[in-house]
Amino acid sequence: MRAKITYLVTAAVLVFYFVLVGSRGVMLIQSGTVLTVTFGIAVLILPVIGVWFLWKNTQFVRRANQLAAALDAEGGLPVDELKRTAGGRVDRDSADEVFAKRKAETEESPDDWRCWFRLAVAYHDARDTPRARKAMQRAIALHDGRTIEA
Repeated sequence: MRAKITYLVTAAVLVFYFVLVGSRGVMLIQSGTVLTVTFGIAVLILPVIGVWFLWKNTQFVRRANQLAAALDAEGGLPVDELKRTAGGRVDRDSADEVFAKRKAETEESPDDWRCWFRLAVAYHDARDTPRARKAMQRAIALHDGRTIEA
């Protein structure tokens, strides 16, 4: 729940920023000189890119949550079997063991979105965010019946 609130607050702050920057870009364009119009257009590009990026990330999170709900309904969500230190941090050896199991499971069933979802969770637990994201993207694509490049 805390992650959802953090995401919503961050998204709201970004939208506010995009509106603020966009209004400055419009003001520059309205000035009418060649220089200010050029700067205004350049300034308007930033919010457009930001809105696109925020939209793509929101779609990704929404789809990943849908897969989590579907897997939960099947009783297939990965169980947290990680050992933790006294401070609550994940034990590295434990994360490596779980990752090895998830990777082997995925290699046995490379077309099963469930395996890719669990592998994404293992990557996340191992703090490998780029690979976690790619594995989740593959799980989403497989669930939707699409294929993506390895």
